[in-house]
Amino acid sequence: MKPLRRFAVHLSALVFVVAWTLPSLGVLVTSLRDRDQVAVSGWWTALSSSSRMQVYRVPEDKGEPVDGRYIVTGSLPGNGEVLIAWGVSSLQPTYFAAGETANLTGGGTLRVEADGSFFLSGTESFARTHRQRIFYSVTAGPRLTMENYANVLFAAGVGRSFLNSAIVAVPATVIPALIAAFAAYALAWMRFPGRWLLRLIVVGLLVVPLQMSLIPLLAFYNSAGHAMGFDPKSYIGVWAAHTGFGMPLAIHLLQNRMAGVPREIVESARMDGAGDFHIFTRIVLPLTFPALVSFGIFQFMWVWNDLLVALVFLGPQDDTLVLTGRLINLMGTNGGDWAMLSASACVASAVPILVFLALQKRVESGLLGIALK
Repeated sequence: MKPLRRFAVHLSALVFVVAWTLPSLGVLVTSLRDRDQVAVSGWWTALSSSSRMQVYRVPEDKGEPVDGRYIVTGSLPGNGEVLIAWGVSSLQPTYFAAGETANLTGGGTLRVEADGSFFLSGTESFARTHRQRIFYSVTAGPRLTMENYANVLFAAGVGRSFLNSAIVAVPATVIPALIAAFAAYALAWMRFPGRWLLRLIVVGLLVVPLQMSLIPLLAFYNSAGHAMGFDPKSYIGVWAAHTGFGMPLAIHLLQNRMAGVPREIVESARMDGAGDFHIFTRIVLPLTFPALVSFGIFQFMWVWNDLLVALVFLGPQDDTLVLTGRLINLMGTNGGDWAMLSASACVASAVPILVFLALQKRVESGLLGIALK
């Protein structure tokens, strides 16, 4: 039974990994394709050939007279694509194969070759007739491009918004981590009246929805800001908001980890004359540092990807708009361009992914310690 159980566990883990990875892979591949390919085929066909329909109007040209006939030559627009079929009517856009000749109304003829070149011939000048339409289907090999990323990265205001997100995310990660570390040590190792009530309040705050407390907090902050004479729409407000929303989880995690430090070590330090500050900075904090880093990573990822708190406390002005807000604006102007939207999503998630990969070992050890506790 053990081999069968082990196989079932591994299979379940593989299914979950694939289910979580495939959407991310699809977004990444879509961001590397042009909008024409995205419109006609799925991302899983990125490495295979794809076909699409196009229409082309012959430019206004009376034609060159040759042996009593007017001839117009040209080439259909394309980029290394191979013509499959073509037609002269929207009802039958692929009626003719490459190289075949179509008889047009009015006595003219039209021939389209596989390389896209066409030959339009008639007994009368084409300047007197309407512009001839050519419907054609082409196939193209896989094409990957970085143009979507260039459009996103070099769009107006993206660089400033990237800096704004960093200004918001870094302090909003460091401040609650430091405050929570001191608070967690006090709840874990210091004896004072009301400690159990503070623990209960911390656990209760874990279940308070952000959206429910955001408006009352904003109203209180605005009234306090006007009373004290400073602009409520500032980085101080968004730092304070993220600190308040992140503190309960940080205190709860760090307290559980600090409470797991062997009591003998702490008591030995007290007997040697060490105070709480020295015990915290030299013994407890180094032992719980992986848990602190784990919280910092998740706090940074949450703040970096946040839009609601940043809009509420900073506003939508261009000089304070964070990266997620800027990318939302790009999506509004490029709502049908899924390739560019995918590139925007990859740009927004690149920094959290790099930070997580850089500190992955710290995160694993910190979460393992919390789980064992």
